[in-house]
Amino acid sequence: MGRCSTTLRQHSVRSIGAVVAALACALGCATSSQNAVTTSGTNASAAAAGVPNLYDTQSQIEQYIASGRYDEDLAKQVAGARAWLEERSKTATKPAIVLDVDETSLSNWPAYRLNGWARLPNGPCDLQQGPCGLREWQAMGRSQAIAPTLGLARRARELSVAVFFITGRPPNLREATERNLKEQGYEWTAVILLPPGVTFASAVDFKAAERRKLTEQGYTIILSMGDQQSDLTGGFAEKTFKLPNPVYFLP
Repeated sequence: MGRCSTTLRQHSVRSIGAVVAALACALGCATSSQNAVTTSGTNASAAAAGVPNLYDTQSQIEQYIASGRYDEDLAKQVAGARAWLEERSKTATKPAIVLDVDETSLSNWPAYRLNGWARLPNGPCDLQQGPCGLREWQAMGRSQAIAPTLGLARRARELSVAVFFITGRPPNLREATERNLKEQGYEWTAVILLPPGVTFASAVDFKAAERRKLTEQGYTIILSMGDQQSDLTGGFAEKTFKLPNPVYFLP
């Protein structure tokens, strides 16, 4: 995560904890003296005052991205991945890299910005005024390449390293996803999407299993890169690289 997203997450956890504590006190003191009720009311007010303001949170996300700090944090992580690619590709047997798609290889920030940085998976996408449903946006195939990742993927191809995309996008978006990736300059060995009619409790259950299948085909996955920890957890990659994402979290 980037610095902004980490701060926001820690702030939210502290605030939620304070609210829960205040509510527990209020319930536990329901039959106590008036003084106890007054005290719990004061605690509840203080807790409510600590809850992050939606507008302020949106502004912090916007500032983190617009200021260039997000790009800097992302480029730093990809640079580490590229350095490892250069080193390990010389010695690995049948080397491969695995990349996530959204917010790793392609950016959906235009859709999220229209939604005030909220994640709205379904519904139409109004590119003029919003809101913009994420799946409809992805179906348009208008996401822009994340430049450092594109450079990494191209370098992998130059080094004869296989490039696999593993994404949680549904199978009906295959054509749009592959078209978008191709138009943005990516080449690949395979693009792996969610299988039809199957759901997973976590992205880990899907993505780790797909990486395992690649290793069973003889590939050495020298690195895996994604913007969610769930893109990376579960093994079957020598090194993992976590890109910042200040907007959303996926289990």
